[in-house]
Amino acid sequence: MALKVAIVGLPNVGKSTLFNALTETAAAQAANYPFCTIEPNVGDVAVPEPRLDALARIAASKEIIPARINFVDVAGLVRGASKGEGLGNQFLANIRDTDAVVFVARCFADDDVSHVEGRIDPISDLDIIETELMLADLESLEKRVSNLEKRAKGGDKDSATTLRLVKLALAALEAGRPARTASAPADDEKAWRMLQLLTSKPALYVANVDEDSAQTGNALSALVVERAVKDGAKAVIISAKIESEIALLDAGERAEFLETLGLTEPGLNKLIREAYALLGLQTYFTAGPKEARAWTIPVGATAPQAAGVIHTDFEKGFIRAETIAFDDYVRLNGEAGARDAGKLRAEGKDYVVRDGDVMNFRFNV
Repeated sequence: MALKVAIVGLPNVGKSTLFNALTETAAAQAANYPFCTIEPNVGDVAVPEPRLDALARIAASKEIIPARINFVDVAGLVRGASKGEGLGNQFLANIRDTDAVVFVARCFADDDVSHVEGRIDPISDLDIIETELMLADLESLEKRVSNLEKRAKGGDKDSATTLRLVKLALAALEAGRPARTASAPADDEKAWRMLQLLTSKPALYVANVDEDSAQTGNALSALVVERAVKDGAKAVIISAKIESEIALLDAGERAEFLETLGLTEPGLNKLIREAYALLGLQTYFTAGPKEARAWTIPVGATAPQAAGVIHTDFEKGFIRAETIAFDDYVRLNGEAGARDAGKLRAEGKDYVVRDGDVMNFRFNV
């Protein structure tokens, strides 16, 4: 699954620094002036998964292949972006092609790093970004109404469905709420996604704090967390500056550095996991001498659907899935031990895969 998450925010809030740390490169230019990033940078990032190491050790796997997720560093938005300010239309278009949005809010003071609005106010930052995305969605939807009405009157059922969803989204936006707050019927999920609304995408807030606040946050990050709770979203507290330093260290040095900061893991690990969960995803595993691998599937996926992620033939010719819960696999030292203990299950087409299942598929082409 090619998953993309946009990183958005005002200029100089730490987006590119965060992106650089995520990708462990300096691919995104981090500079103290607006629009230093014009073309979107895309980084392919491994989803942190400590369970893979245990599986690889037991199965004597030669290779470990984690699940992956793409992060897109979108150039800084400014007030008026929906009307083209600061190359806004170009930047907004870069967000449409993503599955979720990470909103980065500046929660640190630094006289050497200017703020495009001239003050440090993370809630105002979030409001500006969301307002610009909402205005862009409003303009996009309003342009479609007339044509959809004509087609719907002519008996076009698809246009009638789209028109109904457009009006549903417009009602939310005109009330000052993002489109994600509208309750689109489950049966219309695909048509709803086809609207390509910026504010219908799941959202995650990142409070970018100073180095001293990386462990517990500060008064500004507390406001972002409060806003996330109000919006039914999640918030992650991160010091992008620290994360960029951690990214340059080897594994041994990272552990020592984290310990000195009082941190148990890089904040980026939590950010990646939260982004993964935000998209309603979970992981199942395959393990053998060749490789131990994590596979990405939606929560609620059936065994045949999980098999189809590996290859469409696996889904078409699905017979059964030999399944072991991760904890059983580790406790019983692999497939043979699980089989002997009666913990290897033969699951059929209706089985709903659980996070952490270790699976082997039987199929007939």
